[in-house]
Amino acid sequence: MKPRSDEGLLLLRVGIGLMFVGHGIPKLLGGPELWEALGHAMGGLGLDFAPTFWGLAAAVSEAVGGLLLALGFLFRPATALLFATMIVASIRHWQNDDGFAKASHAMEAAVVFASLYLIGPGAYRFGKR
Repeated sequence: MKPRSDEGLLLLRVGIGLMFVGHGIPKLLGGPELWEALGHAMGGLGLDFAPTFWGLAAAVSEAVGGLLLALGFLFRPATALLFATMIVASIRHWQNDDGFAKASHAMEAAVVFASLYLIGPGAYRFGKR
């Protein structure tokens, strides 16, 4: 039987990508007040300036990055941005004493994005020649 790794990558990419589009769109639509609240997570990394920018960047990372992931287009930049966003989210959960149950979602997603970065998008992707 032929391995189905490309089909498996397609399923993973589309499934996780669309889930992150679903996470990111409400954040994008939340506007500057929500972006500022999200952006304060960067304070855990010592970046206390421009929280609205950082929050918008996280929302774009999730919404647009999720779409790019699903399509397999600009795949490695998208996975790198999603990975970074999930690392910041993980740190924020730990600093807020949210516990493992809350932090684990972001940590698991970070592992998935790091793995996908290394593996690549597979054969079924946007713009494949």
